[in-house]
Amino acid sequence: MKLKDLHLDNLLLSWENTYKKGQLTLWIFMALQEDQKYVEEIKSFIETKSNGTISCEEQSLYRALRKYELINIVAFDLREGNKGPERKYYYLTTLGQDLFHQFVERNIKLFYSEEIRNTLNL
Repeated sequence: MKLKDLHLDNLLLSWENTYKKGQLTLWIFMALQEDQKYVEEIKSFIETKSNGTISCEEQSLYRALRKYELINIVAFDLREGNKGPERKYYYLTTLGQDLFHQFVERNIKLFYSEEIRNTLNL
């Protein structure tokens, strides 16, 4: 591999790692927008729907979900698990749903504009 290609690959990996860290909230919200989920299901949703480009540790998800609980944008119901203790099934509160929809309106839908699509060469 040429030095230029190696440098480009390193730059891309660095950018992607930064991008992925900032995207975790969006992916969690998308998972919960679909339906109530426990942590393993959220993790699976993120990894599957991102085509494996985004992965996350369960501990990162638990930390994020606890933070979202404290500000009342996520809540959970306890349900019986397959085996063992009850599981927390997380969902977006009304405030969380409003926050998600406004975020999508302001930050995601702009990628559908013709001008931005042209800029991205789509």
